[in-house]
Amino acid sequence: MTDHPQVGAAVDLGSNSVHVLAAGIIDHELQPLVDESAFLGLGATVDRLGHLGPEARAEVARTLTGYAARARSLDAADITFLGTEPVRRAADADLLVAEVEAATGVPLQVLTHEEEAYLTLIGVTGGSPVDVETLVVDIGGGSSEFCVLAPGGTPHAAGLRLGSGRLTTRYASSDPVRPAAVKAIRAATEVSLRDAPDAAPADIVAVGGTASNLGKLTGETQDDGRLTRSGIEHAIAILGSAPSAEITERYAINPKRGPLLAAGAIIVEGLMQRYGVDAVRVSEAGIREGAILAAAHAGPAWRDRLVTLAAGWE
Repeated sequence: MTDHPQVGAAVDLGSNSVHVLAAGIIDHELQPLVDESAFLGLGATVDRLGHLGPEARAEVARTLTGYAARARSLDAADITFLGTEPVRRAADADLLVAEVEAATGVPLQVLTHEEEAYLTLIGVTGGSPVDVETLVVDIGGGSSEFCVLAPGGTPHAAGLRLGSGRLTTRYASSDPVRPAAVKAIRAATEVSLRDAPDAAPADIVAVGGTASNLGKLTGETQDDGRLTRSGIEHAIAILGSAPSAEITERYAINPKRGPLLAAGAIIVEGLMQRYGVDAVRVSEAGIREGAILAAAHAGPAWRDRLVTLAAGWE
C-alpha cells in the first residue's frame, strides 16, 4: 500500500483576493491539490468604509466555509486562515475573526506585516536556506511586504503601505490610465520605496498576482521566470493603450485585476530602480505555501518560531 503525503491547507485574505491552497507535503516540497481564488476586493471596501461591514464579513465567512470543506475532504492535517492588510485595517476585524471561527471552526490569524513577509520568504524558498542574499517582495493590493535574507544570516522583514489597489484608487481616475496618473504613481512609489530595507540582493523575487499577471502581458516569465525593465516598460505602454477590459480579455487576465495592473507594473519598475537591477524573478509560491510548510514543520506554535523558520531548515 502506497503511503500518501501529509496534506496541509492555507487561505490568505488579501486586499484583492481570497486565495486557498491545499497541497501534499513531502519535506520541503509541496504538491498542489487545490489552488483557487475569489476576488472579493476587501481592501477597497476598507478604504471606502473603514470597516468591512456585515455583508462583506458574511461573504468572507461563506467563502472560507467552502474552502475549509474542500481542505477537509482532502484530509488536511492543518488548515490555516491568514488575515493580511485589509483585516489589519478593518475596524470590525474582531467581529470577522469571531464570525469566521464560528462558521468554520478554524481560527483566523491576523498577521503583522513582518509575519506576512516571513511566511512569504518560507514559501519562496520552501524553507531551505538561501545560497545568496535574497530579497522577497510580495506586492499586494494595499501593501507590500519585504524580507531580506543572507546565507547564514537572520531574516529582516518590513512592510510598506504600497499596493496596486491603494495607488490605483488614489491616482488613476481613468481607464486606461493616463500619462499624468502614471507620473503620479511613479512619484508616490519612489517616495514609499525610500523606506524599503537597505540591501544588495543577488536575487530579487516578486510574489503575488501583480507579478504573475504582468508576466502574461510581457510574455517574459514563460521563458526564464523573470520580468525585465524593458518588459515592464512595454507592459505599462500596453496598459495605457486600451481599456482594461480589452487588455484582460486579450491576455486572459481576471478582469477585476486589470485596472490595478498599471500601478503594479510601476511598483515592479520602482523595485528595480531602488535596488539597481535590470530584472526580478517571479515566483508563483508565497504566503500560502509558507504557512503550509511552517504549520507542518513547527506545529501550532509556528508563529512563535517564524524568524527561525524563515532562515531555513535542513
